[in-house]
Amino acid sequence: MTRHFLRDDDLNHLEQLEILDLAEKLKADRYREKPLAGPQTVAVIFDKSSTRTRVSFAVGIADLGGNPLIISTANSQLGGKETASDTARVLERQVAAIVWRTYGQAGLEEMALNTTVPVINALSDDFHPCQLLADLLTIREHRGALKGLTIAFLGDGSDNMVHSYLLAGATAGMHVRIAFPSEFEPLPGVVVDAERIAATTGGSITLLTDPVEAVTGVDVVVTDTWVSMGKEEEKAHRVAALRDYQVTTELMAHAKADALFLHCLPADRGYEVAADVIDGPQSVIWDEAENRLHAQKALMVWLLQQN
Repeated sequence: MTRHFLRDDDLNHLEQLEILDLAEKLKADRYREKPLAGPQTVAVIFDKSSTRTRVSFAVGIADLGGNPLIISTANSQLGGKETASDTARVLERQVAAIVWRTYGQAGLEEMALNTTVPVINALSDDFHPCQLLADLLTIREHRGALKGLTIAFLGDGSDNMVHSYLLAGATAGMHVRIAFPSEFEPLPGVVVDAERIAATTGGSITLLTDPVEAVTGVDVVVTDTWVSMGKEEEKAHRVAALRDYQVTTELMAHAKADALFLHCLPADRGYEVAADVIDGPQSVIWDEAENRLHAQKALMVWLLQQN
C-alpha cells in the first residue's frame, strides 16, 4: 500500500523519530541521498501563495537529484474541469511524488486514494504536517530529545498549526498545551486522536483559556498568524478576540528561562507576537525556516523508500 503524508499521525512514534534522525544527517551532509537521480520529477502544486514551502520543496527536490515541477492551479485543470482523482491518475504516470498546498483536506485525501505515488500535504486548512517536522527538528537541535518536553501554543485554537501540534506533539511524547478563546476551538476529532496517541507515548494534551497558565514552566512557546489566508475579512474581529494571547516578553517570563519561541512565518509583529520576542534571543525562527528544507527532504527520502 502506498504511504502518504496527509496528517501528522500518518507517522507513528518510531517513524517520526526515523525521519527526524535522517533530517539531522541530511542537514550535516546535504547531498548524501539521491533517490530522485535521473532526474525524476516531483509535482509541487500550489493553490495558495507561498515562500518557504515553494523554496524548500524546490531546493530539496533538486538536492535529492530530482526535478521540481511547480504547478499553479490557476494555470492547470485541477480544481476547474478536472477532479483531484483524475489529476492524480495523470500525474502518477509521469512523476515520482505529488506535493500539494491547498485548502480542503478532502482534496488531498481524494488524490491519495487514486494514485500509486506518495502524496504530501504541504499545507491544508486543517493541517500543516511538514511544518511540524521542521519545528520538531528545531526543538531537538536546541533541547535534545523531544519526549517529555512541554510546549504551549497560544492564539487561534482552530488553526491548522494547532491541529498539527496536537497530533505531532502527541506522537513525539510531548506535553502539548493549547490556549485559545472559546470561539476558536480545535476540531474535536483531532483532539480525541491526539489524546489517544498521547496515551501510548507518555505525552499529554491540555486545552486552556488562560495564556499565563498555558506558558508557565514550558520549554517551548509557539504562535501563528491570527489572520490566515482566506480569513482576511475577519481581521478586526480576530484581533479583538485574540488580543490577550499575544506573545510578549512579559508572557515569555512565565516560561522556563531558556524557553524557545517558534513561529512558522509569515508573522505579523505587534499582533500575535511582539517584535522584541520574535527578534529576541529566545527566538529560533530562522533555524525553523531553514529546517523545512532538511525535514522535507528526509520525509521524501523516507516515503520513496516505503513505496
